Amino acid sequence: MRDDAIPFDLRSLEAFLTVCDHGTMAAAARVLGVTQPAVSQTIAELEERTRTVLFDRSVRPLGLTPSGAVLRQRASALLADARQISPLLRETRRGNLPLLRVGFVESLSRALMPELATHLSTVSDYVSFVWGMTASHTGAILNRRLELFIRVDDIETLEGLEKRRLIEEPYVVVTPPDFPAINNLDDLVKLSLSRAFIRFSPQTKVGREVELHLRRIGLDLPRSQEFNTPFGVTSAVAHGASWAITTPLCTYESGISLQHLRIYPLPGPRLRRRLVLIARHQELGRLPLEIARFSRDLLQAKVLPAICDSIPWIAQQIELGDPASLR
Repeated sequence: MRDDAIPFDLRSLEAFLTVCDHGTMAAAARVLGVTQPAVSQTIAELEERTRTVLFDRSVRPLGLTPSGAVLRQRASALLADARQISPLLRETRRGNLPLLRVGFVESLSRALMPELATHLSTVSDYVSFVWGMTASHTGAILNRRLELFIRVDDIETLEGLEKRRLIEEPYVVVTPPDFPAINNLDDLVKLSLSRAFIRFSPQTKVGREVELHLRRIGLDLPRSQEFNTPFGVTSAVAHGASWAITTPLCTYESGISLQHLRIYPLPGPRLRRRLVLIARHQELGRLPLEIARFSRDLLQAKVLPAICDSIPWIAQQIELGDPASLR
């Protein structure tokens, strides 16, 4: 048997757990409605396929070996999930998904809620939203703990996943209103010598991209404060003698009035951020495309006008994506 082959089926796990619960092969056989030799054979085959001893047969009732204890813990969860499949399929026939788990990058919560939540309630009976940093959810969608993930596009499309583009935006410089204007790289260098720089945490994609940009333009800025949320960074700038590098959507997410801020193009090499919707390929039919379109249209109708009214020059630098194009 291959090392990665599944060494059991659900019926053998059910027999194993029944023996665990009742202490003997005979008692398990009565509960399962089969003969004792049938249970004994099932357990023997399970031990052979897992290449381990699961029960300590020197004691009565039967005791579990360390390997048996591990299998009991995992088998209980597997069978519990398996027993939910039939009810879930019956519910799905009614037209709605019984559960939809959606991960979100932090900087889109204000932009897409509550409209997206209301919309998703029409396609799923129960919707779970998980906010946080991009890296924390990457494994979740691969391991099927999330169905959808709206995130920063910082990886190539992995096998088995589909990626739908929503929006692309530039990085910008944010300062209080009374700071000198930033028109070029020399102005940015002068600002960095006289005013404190507020950082995004290096655990965030924005934080890592900004640090790379600073190194490219030769700025080694002292550390003063850092935050892992757009609100933290933007509020620190608005209420202090400091500045930051962020994005228009991050600034919008903070909810802070632009009357307390000035936004300038980021000098130096081009630096942009793309946001996409990730889903497992073909598992939800057309739903990922439909949700991507809804989210893109919501950004276009609700968010971009608010941003562009306050920062007119940004309109030419924000690009909406085509969710129908997989890339």
